[in-house]
Amino acid sequence: MLDPQQHLQQLREAIDNTDSELVQILLKRRQLAAEVGVVKRQLGQPLYVPEREASMLVAKRKQAEQAGLSPDLIEDVLRRIIRESYQQQQAADVHLNDKTVVIVGGNGALGQLFVRLFSSAGAKVLILDKDDWQHAEHFCEQADLVLISVPIAHTLTVIEALPSLPPGCILADLTSVKRQPLNAMLAKHSGPVVGLHPMFGPKQVTLAKQLVVACHGRDEDQYQWLLASIERWGAHIKALTAAAHDQAMAFVQVLRHLSSFVYGSHLAAEQADLQQLLDLSSPIYRLELMMVGRLFAQDAELYADILLAEPNNIAMLRRYVQRFEMELKRLEQGRKDEFLQEFTRVREYFGEFAERFLSDSQRLLDTAGDSHQIS
Repeated sequence: MLDPQQHLQQLREAIDNTDSELVQILLKRRQLAAEVGVVKRQLGQPLYVPEREASMLVAKRKQAEQAGLSPDLIEDVLRRIIRESYQQQQAADVHLNDKTVVIVGGNGALGQLFVRLFSSAGAKVLILDKDDWQHAEHFCEQADLVLISVPIAHTLTVIEALPSLPPGCILADLTSVKRQPLNAMLAKHSGPVVGLHPMFGPKQVTLAKQLVVACHGRDEDQYQWLLASIERWGAHIKALTAAAHDQAMAFVQVLRHLSSFVYGSHLAAEQADLQQLLDLSSPIYRLELMMVGRLFAQDAELYADILLAEPNNIAMLRRYVQRFEMELKRLEQGRKDEFLQEFTRVREYFGEFAERFLSDSQRLLDTAGDSHQIS
């Protein structure tokens, strides 16, 4: 009979062999995913098909439960594998080889992402930046699409400086505010116009599961090929009016950015020990601290422009500060009952979203906990 130490070693070797088999299975799945990508491109199908993914996850969760495994574990594993598969499937898809695309600001971070996307789709891509504006007229006269990807503060000036565009040319922008740029484009160009806001950063490897907001301007039927390409790359398109978009962004971007900025500014002013905060934080607080910290690893001018883009945002932020002060005063005066009443009122406002957010965030926290290493 094996002693416990020998038995443990045998079990570890068996686990290592099983893990090696798992690596080979994952390799086979990746190869199959690559073949799926080829067939999708032949059929003109999008990279991401949510119905297919959702039905597959439901089936595999049920299979896992029947096998005595955790359905959540299997779903987590499969989601990670699927994300890798989308990257594998995004090889060149030359469905735009008859298009010429001019990207104004194509050397910027977001501009470079769209240069890559349009180039991989076979389009002729011309980059127009401030140092080569002498080519603007020549580039634009042959364009099927002129895409503006410049800082918010320069967007209106750049749109105004554009030369005349061909009647069928699409004029679009990627700015995170929409009302003023869309109006400027409509005034500048009599042809098809659409405002786009990619709700993701420039470091995305794939657009699978990403969101792009589209604010319709003019001649919607003439820019369907552009929207179809974005969906083909895996993104979901949400149509909104420019006014509705900007109102929503006041909460999605402006409120969050200022809150994160003030949080970080206060930590700096108090000279808090960041490493100690990390060491003492549970996954949810560590994740929150990371989200604050990532703000300061990015472009300060971008965030300043977002905060200052709409004068109405300042009034909303002022109301937020007043509400913060009101709650702080309650706590200073020990009015716990009023705090509990307000908590209940807000919980009723969130309704079923509160439980949904609790469940979804727990999955994120589990992932964050798996990757955390205690130093």
